[in-house]
Amino acid sequence: MKNIGASVSAVLTQEKKEAKVEKVEEKEEYHKMENEMIFCLEEAPEFQISAVAEWGENSRGDMVLGVDTYFRHIMTGERCESVWSCLTGWSEPDEYATEKWEALCERIEELDNLEAYICDEKRVEL
Repeated sequence: MKNIGASVSAVLTQEKKEAKVEKVEEKEEYHKMENEMIFCLEEAPEFQISAVAEWGENSRGDMVLGVDTYFRHIMTGERCESVWSCLTGWSEPDEYATEKWEALCERIEELDNLEAYICDEKRVEL
C-alpha cells in the first residue's frame, strides 16, 4: 500500500509542478512584431498594394501569437481582409489601368505561401 500511496503522491507533485510551469509561460512577455510590405507589378511597378503582418514573439524569438495579415486600401489606407477589397469604391478612368490593378490582385491571390511573403519581404514584384 505504501508504494501506491507514494506513486499517487509523486503524480500529484508532478501535476503541481506542471501547473506552475504553465502559469510561468502564461505570464511570459512578448513583443509585438509587424512587417509592412509592397506587392507591385514587375512590368508596371507604379501599381502597388501594401500588405501588413502582425504577430507576437517572446524574448527567444519564438512566435507566441498567431499571424494577422491584411492589405491596405490603395486610396484610404484602411484595413482590407482580401486583396480585392483594396479596390472597393474606387475605379480607374481607363481600361489599361483597370487591367493592371486586376492583374496585380490576381497574381497576389495566386501566390503560394502568401503569409510568408507578407511576414518576411519588403517588396515583391509579380
